[in-house]
Amino acid sequence: MKIQLLLFAASATIMVSCGEGKKSSTTESTDTVQVDTTHMHNTEAQVDTVVIKDGQNVFFVNLKDGQTVKSPVKVEMGVNGMTVEPIGAVNPDKGHHHLIIDASFIPAGTTTPADSTHIHFGKGQTETEVKLSPGKHTLTLQFADGMHTSYGVRMSKTITVEVK
Repeated sequence: MKIQLLLFAASATIMVSCGEGKKSSTTESTDTVQVDTTHMHNTEAQVDTVVIKDGQNVFFVNLKDGQTVKSPVKVEMGVNGMTVEPIGAVNPDKGHHHLIIDASFIPAGTTTPADSTHIHFGKGQTETEVKLSPGKHTLTLQFADGMHTSYGVRMSKTITVEVK
Protein backbone atom coordinates (compact mmCIF):
# COMPACT_ATOMS: atom_id res chain seq x y z
CA MET A 1 0.00 0.00 0.00
CA LYS A 2 2.84 2.42 0.81
CA ILE A 3 4.40 1.75 -2.59
CA GLN A 4 1.09 2.46 -4.34
CA LEU A 5 0.74 5.76 -2.46
CA LEU A 6 4.33 6.69 -3.28
CA LEU A 7 3.78 5.89 -6.96
CA PHE A 8 0.54 7.87 -6.96
CA ALA A 9 2.25 10.88 -5.35
CA ALA A 10 5.12 10.74 -7.83
CA SER A 11 2.73 10.45 -10.77
CA ALA A 12 0.63 13.34 -9.47
CA THR A 13 3.75 15.48 -9.15
CA ILE A 14 4.74 14.70 -12.73
CA MET A 15 1.19 15.43 -13.94
CA VAL A 16 1.22 18.81 -12.23
CA SER A 17 4.63 19.63 -13.66
CA CYS A 18 3.41 18.62 -17.12
CA GLY A 19 0.00 20.30 -16.87
CA GLU A 20 -1.35 23.11 -18.98
CA GLY A 21 0.35 26.47 -18.91
CA LYS A 22 3.93 25.24 -18.34
CA LYS A 23 5.83 25.63 -21.59
CA SER A 24 8.95 24.15 -20.05
CA SER A 25 7.41 20.70 -19.92
CA THR A 26 4.58 20.72 -22.44
CA THR A 27 4.98 22.00 -25.94
CA GLU A 28 2.34 23.16 -28.37
CA SER A 29 2.91 22.08 -31.93
CA THR A 30 3.96 25.62 -32.83
CA ASP A 31 6.34 26.17 -29.88
CA THR A 32 10.10 26.07 -30.18
CA VAL A 33 11.94 24.36 -27.34
CA GLN A 34 15.49 25.41 -26.34
CA VAL A 35 17.42 22.39 -25.07
CA ASP A 36 20.41 22.60 -22.71
CA THR A 37 22.48 19.47 -23.37
CA THR A 38 25.29 20.13 -20.91
CA HIS A 39 24.16 17.62 -18.26
CA MET A 40 22.93 14.58 -20.18
CA HIS A 41 22.56 11.06 -18.86
CA ASN A 42 21.62 7.65 -20.16
CA THR A 43 18.97 5.44 -18.64
CA GLU A 44 20.22 1.93 -17.98
CA ALA A 45 18.18 -0.87 -19.47
CA GLN A 46 15.93 -2.80 -17.11
CA VAL A 47 13.73 -5.82 -17.70
CA ASP A 48 10.86 -4.74 -19.96
CA THR A 49 7.70 -6.37 -18.62
CA VAL A 50 5.05 -4.28 -20.40
CA VAL A 51 3.10 -6.25 -22.99
CA ILE A 52 3.53 -4.65 -26.41
CA LYS A 53 1.56 -6.23 -29.24
CA ASP A 54 2.96 -7.04 -32.68
CA GLY A 55 2.90 -3.94 -34.85
CA GLN A 56 2.93 -1.46 -31.96
CA ASN A 57 5.82 0.99 -32.27
CA VAL A 58 6.79 4.64 -32.47
CA PHE A 59 8.65 6.33 -35.29
CA PHE A 60 9.94 9.66 -36.52
CA VAL A 61 7.75 10.72 -39.43
CA ASN A 62 10.14 13.24 -40.98
CA LEU A 63 13.61 12.32 -39.67
CA LYS A 64 15.95 9.44 -40.46
CA ASP A 65 18.90 8.07 -38.54
CA GLY A 66 22.09 9.85 -39.60
CA GLN A 67 20.27 12.76 -41.24
CA THR A 68 21.88 16.22 -41.36
CA VAL A 69 19.49 18.95 -40.18
CA LYS A 70 19.39 22.66 -39.33
CA SER A 71 18.28 24.09 -36.01
CA PRO A 72 15.54 24.50 -35.07
CA VAL A 73 14.78 20.88 -35.90
CA LYS A 74 11.19 20.03 -36.78
CA VAL A 75 10.22 16.71 -35.20
CA GLU A 76 7.10 14.85 -36.31
CA MET A 77 6.19 11.88 -34.08
CA GLY A 78 4.18 8.83 -35.10
CA VAL A 79 2.82 5.71 -33.45
CA ASN A 80 1.43 2.44 -34.79
CA GLY A 81 -1.06 0.25 -32.94
CA MET A 82 -1.76 2.76 -30.15
CA THR A 83 -3.77 5.95 -29.90
CA VAL A 84 -2.38 9.33 -28.88
CA GLU A 85 -4.40 11.00 -26.12
CA PRO A 86 -3.77 13.73 -23.51
CA ILE A 87 -2.52 12.94 -20.01
CA GLY A 88 -4.91 11.96 -17.24
CA ALA A 89 -6.47 8.56 -17.68
CA VAL A 90 -4.53 5.33 -18.09
CA ASN A 91 -6.18 3.50 -20.97
CA PRO A 92 -4.98 0.32 -22.66
CA ASP A 93 -3.07 0.96 -25.90
CA LYS A 94 -3.22 4.73 -25.44
CA GLY A 95 -0.78 7.38 -24.31
CA HIS A 96 1.35 10.29 -25.44
CA HIS A 97 4.81 11.07 -26.80
CA HIS A 98 7.97 12.21 -25.03
CA LEU A 99 11.08 13.43 -26.82
CA ILE A 100 14.36 12.70 -25.07
CA ILE A 101 17.41 14.68 -26.17
CA ASP A 102 20.85 13.01 -25.94
CA ALA A 103 19.70 10.22 -23.61
CA SER A 104 18.23 6.75 -23.94
CA PHE A 105 14.75 5.25 -23.55
CA ILE A 106 12.91 5.13 -20.23
CA PRO A 107 12.55 1.57 -18.85
CA ALA A 108 9.03 0.13 -18.84
CA GLY A 109 7.03 0.96 -15.73
CA THR A 110 9.22 3.98 -14.93
CA THR A 111 7.81 7.51 -14.82
CA THR A 112 9.30 9.72 -17.52
CA PRO A 113 11.23 12.62 -15.95
CA ALA A 114 10.16 16.19 -16.67
CA ASP A 115 13.19 18.35 -17.42
CA SER A 116 14.89 20.18 -20.27
CA THR A 117 15.98 16.94 -21.96
CA HIS A 118 12.75 14.96 -21.45
CA ILE A 119 10.07 16.93 -23.28
CA HIS A 120 6.48 15.89 -22.55
CA PHE A 121 3.64 16.18 -25.04
CA GLY A 122 0.82 15.67 -22.54
CA LYS A 123 -1.76 17.48 -24.63
CA GLY A 124 -1.42 14.82 -27.30
CA GLN A 125 0.84 16.80 -29.64
CA THR A 126 2.54 14.96 -32.47
CA GLU A 127 5.04 17.57 -33.66
CA THR A 128 7.37 20.23 -32.32
CA GLU A 129 10.55 22.16 -33.05
CA VAL A 130 13.67 21.94 -30.91
CA LYS A 131 16.73 24.17 -30.96
CA LEU A 132 19.89 22.09 -30.85
CA SER A 133 23.52 23.19 -30.87
CA PRO A 134 25.70 22.21 -33.85
CA GLY A 135 27.03 18.66 -33.71
CA LYS A 136 25.65 15.15 -33.27
CA HIS A 137 22.60 14.57 -31.09
CA THR A 138 20.46 11.57 -30.30
CA LEU A 139 16.71 11.96 -30.36
CA THR A 140 14.68 9.30 -28.56
CA LEU A 141 10.94 9.10 -29.05
CA GLN A 142 9.29 7.47 -26.02
CA PHE A 143 5.61 6.56 -25.68
CA ALA A 144 4.05 6.49 -22.21
CA ASP A 145 0.60 6.11 -20.67
CA GLY A 146 -1.66 8.86 -19.31
CA MET A 147 0.38 9.06 -16.09
CA HIS A 148 3.75 9.32 -17.94
CA THR A 149 4.63 5.68 -17.17
CA SER A 150 6.88 4.46 -19.97
CA TYR A 151 5.90 1.59 -22.22
CA GLY A 152 9.63 0.80 -22.39
CA VAL A 153 12.22 0.16 -25.04
CA ARG A 154 9.78 -1.48 -27.46
CA MET A 155 7.76 1.75 -27.62
CA SER A 156 10.83 3.91 -28.15
CA LYS A 157 12.93 4.84 -31.16
CA THR A 158 16.36 6.46 -31.07
CA ILE A 159 18.06 8.15 -33.99
CA THR A 160 21.15 10.31 -34.39
CA VAL A 161 21.08 13.60 -36.26
CA GLU A 162 23.89 15.97 -37.20
CA VAL A 163 23.00 19.63 -36.68
CA LYS A 164 24.87 22.00 -39.02
